[in-house]
Amino acid sequence: METIQKIKDILDLLRPFLISDGGDLEFIKYEDNIVYIKMLGACAGCFLLDSTLKDGIEVALMEEIPEIKAVIAIEEGEF
Repeated sequence: METIQKIKDILDLLRPFLISDGGDLEFIKYEDNIVYIKMLGACAGCFLLDSTLKDGIEVALMEEIPEIKAVIAIEEGEF
């Protein structure tokens, strides 16, 4: 549970950057060293989603929590 709280804390630090562009994110779960999130608002359909996800969110999480293998954005209804 400590890792999940650390993930949520890091996501909370990133959230203002997403909100400033009209988006947001929601933590879904952490399983098998993979973080699952749902992109919300403008982020959900943005053409820069892959860049934001891999170059921003994933890098930030992996720097702080090396055991994370990937961050995956899920679509509505996948979980």
